[in-house]
Amino acid sequence: MKRIYFDNAATSPVHKEVSALMLEYMTDKYGNPSSVHALGREAHRVVSIAREKVANLIAASPQEIYFTSGGTESDNLALIGIAQANKMKGNHIITSTIEHHAILHTCEFLETQGFEVTYLPVDEFGMIDMNDLLSAIKKTTILISIMYANNEVGTLQPIREIGAIARENNIYFHTDAVGAIGSHNISVLDDNIDLLTIAGHKLNAPKGIGALYIRNGVKIQSIQHGGDHERNIRAGTENVPGIIGLGRACEIAKDNMSDKIKHLTSLRDKIINEVLTRIPQVKLNGHPTIRVPGNVNFSFSHIEGESLLLNLDLKGIAASSGSACSSGALNPSHVLLAMGMSPEEAHGSLRITLGKFNTENEVDYFLYVLPEIVSRLRSISTLSN
Repeated sequence: MKRIYFDNAATSPVHKEVSALMLEYMTDKYGNPSSVHALGREAHRVVSIAREKVANLIAASPQEIYFTSGGTESDNLALIGIAQANKMKGNHIITSTIEHHAILHTCEFLETQGFEVTYLPVDEFGMIDMNDLLSAIKKTTILISIMYANNEVGTLQPIREIGAIARENNIYFHTDAVGAIGSHNISVLDDNIDLLTIAGHKLNAPKGIGALYIRNGVKIQSIQHGGDHERNIRAGTENVPGIIGLGRACEIAKDNMSDKIKHLTSLRDKIINEVLTRIPQVKLNGHPTIRVPGNVNFSFSHIEGESLLLNLDLKGIAASSGSACSSGALNPSHVLLAMGMSPEEAHGSLRITLGKFNTENEVDYFLYVLPEIVSRLRSISTLSN
């Protein structure tokens, strides 16, 4: 059976050009960038080139890019690093109720360390209210952290406006851009962003590599202790193959951005229009238009999401219900609950996230099998009785 992968927001397949380049730096050119011999100098050189490629994707300077192990570490470094370095200025942080757990759990940790956190609510589309943000700002506010695009429902936040408000109030602004990087044009300069999180495995690079953009002049403290790697911000021998892979993936993403956005938007809109037309009692979750191009999230009445996923899997289609980090739990999505949905509605969610390698034929097959699955599950569901 041919497998169809519609779970790119959980992780994406590594681009063949990326994996081929990485292999070279795992087998033949395996030097440590801190070593002074030829192999070490070569490693240092290619890490610097990769730093430039990551920076180019978000209109940053290479010296503002710091490599990490992934999105979670970058989020932790951004929040804890800023909090610890600026606690003499204040102890208040603003975030939202629909952030990734890498943000929410880090904020919960900071609350145990004496910091105060305001969790902004969202509307039915998963959008924060700018008036709520303005009202939440205090003299002690040192950081605003709002994700660029929600990983579950795809809603894009008004990042540029948030950044402008933060800048006007002399507050640092961090955004977790994992859900938008590679499929949405991002400029840290235009968007007034001070810190930005990147995860490689969401844009066809490998797992275990990420980056944090830190604007020059931002006061931040390292949270990992050891050597003086990454200019004393992130200790530990650099993951050279991963860094090389991330750099190449960012280069490919930048070169193909327009075509990718057009391709994913076309497939996304076809799924939305056809599902809402063919299947009754379905709700599109997230903003109808202000969303990343590859994300579709539905709630199906009288169906449990787990049953829907298992039946799609039997047809060779990989999808998800809620975020990947929570997919093993029976609890409903915190994002959908924050958007005002009932636990029953949230349990019936299906997330389809498309990538650059998905095709229209795959979408057509999905649209062919989905109505029958939904109809059959509803006919035997106790939820409809």
